[in-house]
Amino acid sequence: MPPFTRTPTSRELRQDVLLAGVVLVGGILSAALSSIAKVYGTAQAELWTAIPYVVVISAALAVRRRWPAAVAVVVSLAFVVATSLHVPEIYAGNIAMFIGLYTVGAWMNARRRAFLVRAGIIVVMAVWLVIEMYRQAIDQAHKADVVAGMFSPLVAFLMLQVLLNVLYFGGAYYFGERSWAAARQRAALEQRTAELEHERALSAAQAVALDRVRIARELHDVVAHHVSVMGVQAGAARMMIPQDPQAATAIVAGIEASARDAIRDFHQLLDTLRAPGDSDDGSSTVGIDDIAELAAASTAAGLPTRLQVVGEAVPVPRVTAVNLYRIAQESLTNARRHAGPDAVADVRIRYEQGSVELEVVNTGRVVTGLRPGLGQLGMRERATASGGSIELVARPAGGFRVRATLPVAATPAGGAVVESARGALSDRRKAK
Repeated sequence: MPPFTRTPTSRELRQDVLLAGVVLVGGILSAALSSIAKVYGTAQAELWTAIPYVVVISAALAVRRRWPAAVAVVVSLAFVVATSLHVPEIYAGNIAMFIGLYTVGAWMNARRRAFLVRAGIIVVMAVWLVIEMYRQAIDQAHKADVVAGMFSPLVAFLMLQVLLNVLYFGGAYYFGERSWAAARQRAALEQRTAELEHERALSAAQAVALDRVRIARELHDVVAHHVSVMGVQAGAARMMIPQDPQAATAIVAGIEASARDAIRDFHQLLDTLRAPGDSDDGSSTVGIDDIAELAAASTAAGLPTRLQVVGEAVPVPRVTAVNLYRIAQESLTNARRHAGPDAVADVRIRYEQGSVELEVVNTGRVVTGLRPGLGQLGMRERATASGGSIELVARPAGGFRVRATLPVAATPAGGAVVESARGALSDRRKAK
């Protein structure tokens, strides 16, 4: 938190001028009544001497928050001079000095200087008051023909005045410190409130950005897969029309089926996007069990694909299941697009203690270097979103391997190996 400073507002400065006006009027009335009451007896000065005194302390209070130290010193000196000259006004001066000391503690930003100013004024006033009151006690004792000792009634009375002054100056010091501390706490609270508001706005912006990424990822997964399949089938149909119209018609029927699958997946995508975030209650209906249909569709589209399930199947959270399906879908789509006409693919799902692993391996062209794209980025994001990891590497003999490991609830070790073949492998695969 930056160093705290207190700066008066325009309204507070206007309030100081109003306070000065109140003290001026009150000081004049107090001077008039004090003159009539003869507060200093026969030693009292003329009434007119109270006017400049009241004007000085009122003018000082009008700028008390601008220059608190100077105001406190001026008011204190004016009080000492007025009291020493027996000016017939004591109440407005006491109030002004209290306000001056309070203002130094409440509004002076240089805290060390604030302490030194108040301590200096208090020490000087204490010494002056003790000397002045003891002198008056001696004078009164001579007039009354009594001894002014430690337990003299006059000295006791003056010591009582000392105690009152201790409370007076101590109160001014304490309330000034409390006002400064309260203002500092209020500023800290306002700063924290502003920071929380900024964090709230940032979180809202991040949530919008995450939703946009989520939508883009889902659209890419669905569109890329089905468009790739339909493109391959359309190319095959175009080549087969002159040679075998019936086979071309069958391929066109496959294109129609792919289009229906695309529409179904788009409906599922809309349901997923309507769900409140990537929660386990997401309404997407694809999952691990649908990877078998994905492998069969890949085989039908020209990429012979075999599916293996290793280990005993365990319940998998909905989000993890959807992410595994989308990773398999993107991997097979990339294989169809880039591996070449003679490629084959293997999809393996391994259930292990506390995790499930998806591995998609395809043969084909040698990949000399990865070209990062939206598909690879989407797969990494899905693996990370489920708290797992993913490996995307080119195979030295040709083709590509995608291996994603996502955590699931721990299950007892053991289990059989279940192999499910989806699609027929060509004779050239067996020869290899």
